[in-house]
Amino acid sequence: MEPHPVAIITGASQGIGKACAIGISQAGYRPVLVARTESKLRAVANEIEARLTTGEIQKPIVYPLDVTDYAKVQQFVAEIDNQFGRVDLLVNNAGILRRGTLDVSVSDFEQIIKTNLVSPFVLLKELVPLMKKRGKGHIFNIASRGGKTGFAGEGAYDASKFGIVGLSESLYRELAREGISVTAICPGWVNTEMAQQGGATLSGEEMIQPEDILKTIQWVLELAPNTCVREVVIEPTRSIV
Repeated sequence: MEPHPVAIITGASQGIGKACAIGISQAGYRPVLVARTESKLRAVANEIEARLTTGEIQKPIVYPLDVTDYAKVQQFVAEIDNQFGRVDLLVNNAGILRRGTLDVSVSDFEQIIKTNLVSPFVLLKELVPLMKKRGKGHIFNIASRGGKTGFAGEGAYDASKFGIVGLSESLYRELAREGISVTAICPGWVNTEMAQQGGATLSGEEMIQPEDILKTIQWVLELAPNTCVREVVIEPTRSIV
C-alpha cells in the first residue's frame, strides 16, 4: 500500500498556513506543521485530528522551528527525510510584514529579507533534492501582490516578495521537466492577523480569505501532471485600481 504523501507547511500556526494545513490533511496528505510557537501548532494539529474520520487520520507532525535558523532547517529536513523518505508538497508560507521603505532601519530591512526570502531559499535548497530523487513534487511559494507591484510605504516588504517571485519563476523553469511543479501565489490583503496588524485598509469580509489560498492550491494540485502554473495573482475586489 502506497504511503500517504507528505506535505510540509511553514507558518502553519495561523492564517494562510493553518487553512492550508487543515485542507491539505483532508486531501490525504500527512501534514508536517512548522512554525515558531509549539502551543499554536499543537492547537492546529488537534483541530486537524478532530476534523478527520478515524480511517483517514494521519497524525500531524508538529515541528517548532524558527525558519531563520538555517542549521535547524537543515536538521529538520534531514529528520523528515529519515522518517518518511519523501516530501511531496511544500507550502512555503512563513513570513513577516513590516511597513516602510527607506525609513526602515538597516537591521529591520535585513530581518525582512532574511525571513521572507533567504529562509524560503534555504528550505528549497534542502528539499528540492529530495523531490528530484523521486521525480515529482509540488512547491507553492506564498508571495504577495507586493511581489508584482511596488506600493508606497511597503518597499522593504515588497523587495522581499519580488525576490521570492523571481526565485520561484526560475525554479519553475528549471524543475518542470523533472516532474516538479513550482507555483508562486501572489495575493493582496488576506484576512489574517498579520494583515490586520500590518495596517490593512479593508475589513475582514472585504479581504481574501485564507481558505481561498487553500482552494487555489487544491486547483493546481488537481490539474493534469503535464500542466504547470507559474503564478496566480489574487486581488480583493475593493482594492483593484
